[in-house]
Amino acid sequence: MKRKQQSGSRIKAVLARGLIACAGLVLGGAAQAATFANGADVSWVSQQEASGYAFYNSSGVKTDPFVLLKNLQVNAIRLRVWVNPSGGWNDGADVLYKAKRAAAQGQRILIDFHYSDGWADPGQQTKPAAWASHKLSQLNNDVYSHTQGILSYLKANGISVEWVQVGNEINSGMLWPEGKTPNFANLAGLINSGYNASKAVYPNAKVIVHLANGHDNAVFRWFFDGVKAAGAKWDVTGMSHYPPAADWVSYNSKISTNMWDMVSRYAKPVMVTEVGMDWTQGATAKAMLGDLLSKTKALGSNGLGVFYWEPQAYPGWQGYSMGALDAAGKFTPALDPF
Repeated sequence: MKRKQQSGSRIKAVLARGLIACAGLVLGGAAQAATFANGADVSWVSQQEASGYAFYNSSGVKTDPFVLLKNLQVNAIRLRVWVNPSGGWNDGADVLYKAKRAAAQGQRILIDFHYSDGWADPGQQTKPAAWASHKLSQLNNDVYSHTQGILSYLKANGISVEWVQVGNEINSGMLWPEGKTPNFANLAGLINSGYNASKAVYPNAKVIVHLANGHDNAVFRWFFDGVKAAGAKWDVTGMSHYPPAADWVSYNSKISTNMWDMVSRYAKPVMVTEVGMDWTQGATAKAMLGDLLSKTKALGSNGLGVFYWEPQAYPGWQGYSMGALDAAGKFTPALDPF
């Protein structure tokens, strides 16, 4: 009888441990679900609206695009900043306007500094016109002042910023020629100017360093080994991901491998800050995004989120075809996995 009681006690103890472990998994999953960023970059939205474009729900009712995205479980918004852009789009005031709309829907905010008057990516990292004659020491001051100024402006107007991206797709550096790779010493200084300015305004914001081609592990190792050795500071490794529709499975596998390697190699979490696929491939994009979300969440607390790039872009808007909106202004199935 005593042996049975002891055996029963052991069984109860094992069951209790199992229940506690299961509860931990559930709570851990719930915590990740609460903090994981289902994101969208909607930087074009105000310019689109000013050009007469509108957005519609599945019933054809005109609806605020931020509300539409919220209803699709998009809980985070990414907004780019240009220094002195033509027409004012993506300057401080335009960013604040969009940030307020996102905040009104309870969406978290990522600010993406391009450090240019227009597009910055691996093929172009042009200095703002006002900085064109500036050498490295002044450029460091420029980056700090611009970053601190924009973020302080947002903060003074009640905006909470959770992530700050210092440079956009900077595989080839930024603020050419001074910050061009492989001059990692100069580039690391510029990154740190943005990092320090971000922390001065939002001490708890996570600073992202972002590269294109998230599937290319060799490029990521080369770049981050270089800036790390030069003393660069960053909190999150950011990636762009635009897999071809016919081969997305392979590309998703490669970015997953790269994400795990980045976490292991640099002990920093990762985030896919851009993803997209042609709007005509809605069903394929849905499958791709669902798989990418699963692979990113598999990293646990080291997989912070995934941001679709300009899902609200009408087909062909400014020559872009990789949004998630059809010609009638309704979202395709691409965002359903959120």
